[in-house]
Amino acid sequence: MRLRIDHTTTYEFEKPAAYALQQVRKRPHDTNAQTVMAWDLVLDGAKDETRYFDQHGNHVDLISIEPGATRVSVTCRGEVETRDTAGVVLQPRPVPPLWLYRRFTPLTEAGKGVKGLVGELGKAPAMDLDTLHALMNLIADMIKYDTEPTGPDTSAEEAVALGHGVCQDHAHVFLSAARLIGFPARYASGYMMMLDRVDQEAGHAWAEAWVDGLGWVGFDAANRVCPDERYIQVATGLDYREAGPLTGVTYGGGSDSMSVTVQVQQQ
Repeated sequence: MRLRIDHTTTYEFEKPAAYALQQVRKRPHDTNAQTVMAWDLVLDGAKDETRYFDQHGNHVDLISIEPGATRVSVTCRGEVETRDTAGVVLQPRPVPPLWLYRRFTPLTEAGKGVKGLVGELGKAPAMDLDTLHALMNLIADMIKYDTEPTGPDTSAEEAVALGHGVCQDHAHVFLSAARLIGFPARYASGYMMMLDRVDQEAGHAWAEAWVDGLGWVGFDAANRVCPDERYIQVATGLDYREAGPLTGVTYGGGSDSMSVTVQVQQQ
């Protein structure tokens, strides 16, 4: 399947920003499940400083905001050929050792809520694919999809306590629970083609866990599926903060607002 992506993030500042640097993780890479056919990054009110690979092997464009800018937009558009690999991701880019992905972060720390969730899987869950599928479905049952109650800084424990969340929250809870069991697990950000619409409010997120004999396998608890040809993986990390599309620092500018438009469609 060939998918076309148009993704624009726009910032508007109350006052001209004095200085800002942003790490842009919007550029996908080739894996066994996808081949990038064309990809462009278009900036308005900012300039491209350099491009590099981060510690997880993600493409990063480092951009700076032009002095005096009150409006900045970052647009990526391109086409990716995708294949259904039942969620298994094989990639040529180097990645850190597996032990790193067993590490908890402030967004994925396992507390009483996550421990209780893992307890639903039994006394000693097996380190196999069946356990991960059961975990994905359990999270889907326990955390209702809802765009209102959570944000980028919502932790896995908070999402479990709320019982509501978005794909980002499903991913963080999956990571927390999988690491508690003993699996290396990582956050994945990217895109998913929806069958009922082209326009979306944001990109998509899911989790990937390491399964011996298979490698990295994706699990999208928000949709109860392993990623198929509708998915494009862009970045991975220990949590959202390491794999989100835009992260950085801004000085001056007063308060700001952000808007996002995403279109994902089959060519």
